[in-house]
Amino acid sequence: MILKLKRTPAIYLTGFMGSGKTTIGRALAEELGWMFSDLDEEIEKREGSRIVEIFDARGEAAFRVIESAALHHRVKSVQLGQPQVIALGGGTLLNEENFELVSNNGVSVWLDCAFAHVHRRVSHQTHRPLARDPEKLRELFEARRHGYARADYRVEVDDDTAAAVARILALPLFRP
Repeated sequence: MILKLKRTPAIYLTGFMGSGKTTIGRALAEELGWMFSDLDEEIEKREGSRIVEIFDARGEAAFRVIESAALHHRVKSVQLGQPQVIALGGGTLLNEENFELVSNNGVSVWLDCAFAHVHRRVSHQTHRPLARDPEKLRELFEARRHGYARADYRVEVDDDTAAAVARILALPLFRP
């Protein structure tokens, strides 16, 4: 295992909404015997509201402040040595402070999922406020790719969770 991961044992999964961060994250954590956290789920629990309700009532800017605070809280537990796989929200790493925090406290993996898969997975979901307009969804997908590309590793994903987990486990971060 690489030194960075030994020092702060966390794998942060990033990628566009619908790329499989939660599903793959749970399976990866189980395979590693690590704890799993989904940042969006933590936010909803802490705020007592769904993400869509936070967006609608307070706006995206307020949500991003809440998201950064939740990430800081999660990183503190990583710093205490609790090995974790953490599914980030689709916009979490686009904030420079969040990116630096993750970069200094574990390893980030971009789950790169084709837009066709993403669209099929999220177009009918009502709990994703940024997926309401198909045209804007495509634009957001393209605009965010450069931010995701800054992750430590990139793994292509499709509909096979087991294959995605195997690709992550094959990354050089687990080799001595």
